[in-house]
Amino acid sequence: MNVKRLNTEFTRFVVVGVINTLTYYSIYLVLHNIFSLPYMWSHLVGFVISLNVSFFLNCYVTYRIKPTLKKYLYFPLTQVVNMSVSTILIFIFVEFLHLNSNIAPFAAVLFTVPITFIVSSKILKGTARPN
Repeated sequence: MNVKRLNTEFTRFVVVGVINTLTYYSIYLVLHNIFSLPYMWSHLVGFVISLNVSFFLNCYVTYRIKPTLKKYLYFPLTQVVNMSVSTILIFIFVEFLHLNSNIAPFAAVLFTVPITFIVSSKILKGTARPN
């Protein structure tokens, strides 16, 4: 893999990730603070919505590939580890480390970004090959 290409893709991935994180975090805060949903429900709903935003942004912006139904159906696999790790971390941060539930999701994201880049690249670009 070309290092220059990787750096460009990773840079776009980070920018898309920032947009996606802001989308998720905005939804999370609105649901948790304005609608008084418990932090875990707010996390799950925000995650599902931002997953869809992430799919299209990663297709069009990060990897510059055409979104297809097949890729859309595979894309949640890129988030299985992310969702698992972030959910566990949020729970640990809030329940055991007593971190504010408004900050815990942001802290969890710091651990999941590199893993998500690698997995999403493999799945989205791997399914992009013609059959």
